[in-house]
Amino acid sequence: MTAKVTMAMFGSSLVSAYWNGAATYYRGMIRALNECGFDVTFYEPDAFERQQHRDMADPPWAKVVVYPATQQGLHAALEQAREADIIVKASGVGVFDEELEAEVPRLRRASNLTVFWDVDAPATLQRMRADSADPFHSQVRNYDLVLTYGGGPPVVQAYVNFGARRCVPIYNALDPTTHHPVPAESRFSGALGFLGNRLPDREARVHEFFLKPASLLPQQTFLMGGSGWESNVALTPNINYVGHVYTRDHNAFNCSTLAVLNINRDSMAQVGYSPPTRVFEAAGAGACLVCDAWEGLEQFLEPGKEVLRVANGEEVAAVLPQLTEQQARRIGERARRRLLNEHTYQHRAQQVSALLVEQLASRARPARYHEERHRAAL
Repeated sequence: MTAKVTMAMFGSSLVSAYWNGAATYYRGMIRALNECGFDVTFYEPDAFERQQHRDMADPPWAKVVVYPATQQGLHAALEQAREADIIVKASGVGVFDEELEAEVPRLRRASNLTVFWDVDAPATLQRMRADSADPFHSQVRNYDLVLTYGGGPPVVQAYVNFGARRCVPIYNALDPTTHHPVPAESRFSGALGFLGNRLPDREARVHEFFLKPASLLPQQTFLMGGSGWESNVALTPNINYVGHVYTRDHNAFNCSTLAVLNINRDSMAQVGYSPPTRVFEAAGAGACLVCDAWEGLEQFLEPGKEVLRVANGEEVAAVLPQLTEQQARRIGERARRRLLNEHTYQHRAQQVSALLVEQLASRARPARYHEERHRAAL
């Protein structure tokens, strides 16, 4: 790529992981795309106290524009973004999502691309199935491309059925500059750690895969991080709840327990092929990962060798007493090597770069043809 490709991306937040599980994905993808020659401006609303809970300064590999969460602020940001080569609307911005879904395709020109980047495809598709009047039914076909951060063949087929021109999964991955092994810290010690915000379609699975084994193993210490679990949740005395864990502490959190538990949300577990950021954060730090079962897991980590797959809380409670520190270290190191070899954001960015550059070139050819015909007629 000889010249920088400009990208304007509307998402929840790049600089704050507060109530924002997509932050790791955004950061890894955009940093790697910058290294592939993309000049990215990330537009995020000043909402949900995210700016008050920043966990990083504006990075050198992207420009961050924080716009007021108002109609005026939104339209000023859209106007600023209109000249970009690629204009991206990510799902789950949290403010004016419906308007952004409609307005971004209207910025389409003969030589640019508009992209819907779905960081929660199962939820978006579930929303569309449940409401035939959802405006996105008519808007999805106006995007040049749909990218998803998971979902595999079922999500691709569903998007095609809803009229998407093209849908390509771009899975979560590891950014080894951010998530890597560090010394253990006593404040995060325990047999099993779980990190995740309290969300309606995750809560039942947290009760099954984390709270139940904690109750079955009262002599073991369980570590729980994430927002929203401080009220109206019956935590047993052996659960150490540490609240919101800033990204600067994620490596220590993942390296300080014997094992780390991943719990997918209901929709992602049902669809499969949707490894969340926590899988790559934990395994990238060399943690022994205990993962709830979902289709497609072996595409990323080999069960029994690189990850311990469990079907319910009883299996979690059965695994922990038999797991030695040596076994845990060996599983974690195998997983880390697998991700470094096959599943980093550099791997993903090369895929995205090739896809977007090819799409841009195919759009530019007819545009140049019409321009040349127009000049010849003068």
